[in-house]
Amino acid sequence: MSTDPKQVNKIKKNSRRVENNTEPKFIERLIKISRVSKVTKGGKKLSFRAIVVIGDEKGQVGVGVSKADDVVNAFKKAKTDARKNLIQVPITKTLTIPHNVKGNFGACNIIMRPSIEGSGVIAGGAVRTVLEVSGIKNVIAKQLGSDNLLNNARASICALSNLTTKSQVSKKRDLNLL
Repeated sequence: MSTDPKQVNKIKKNSRRVENNTEPKFIERLIKISRVSKVTKGGKKLSFRAIVVIGDEKGQVGVGVSKADDVVNAFKKAKTDARKNLIQVPITKTLTIPHNVKGNFGACNIIMRPSIEGSGVIAGGAVRTVLEVSGIKNVIAKQLGSDNLLNNARASICALSNLTTKSQVSKKRDLNLL
């Protein structure tokens, strides 16, 4: 039985590929791309602003915003910004949120309530996108105040970050009793 160096190298390369695939797979959803113009002395300078939500449908979600001279670069930069702002969301067995929660950002107010299994995501606009990407399947949400897509997405992230589980609440109570 001879050991061929080419076969040994192939085994090593394949094992590296398997290790790289263990990273969580994120789903990216584009909320909005807007064309922005800046008036300068030489004329108007056009750029694009992208709002992107990324998540792994297992409780991680983040919102990112970025500007660039073309759409592709704006989308890429917004994705990296969203990765920096990832939060972990507690999800119940019925794929809903543990309790009622409110979120505020700017003039936007979001109210979220858990719902029974099979009801689906009852929400609109950017809030719906954030909830779907985070992996929450049964929830009722209402946005009040402003209809700005970015502020609504950030308000929903704020609401989701305020969620707590039973174990977190019991730990806080135990610490307060000591």
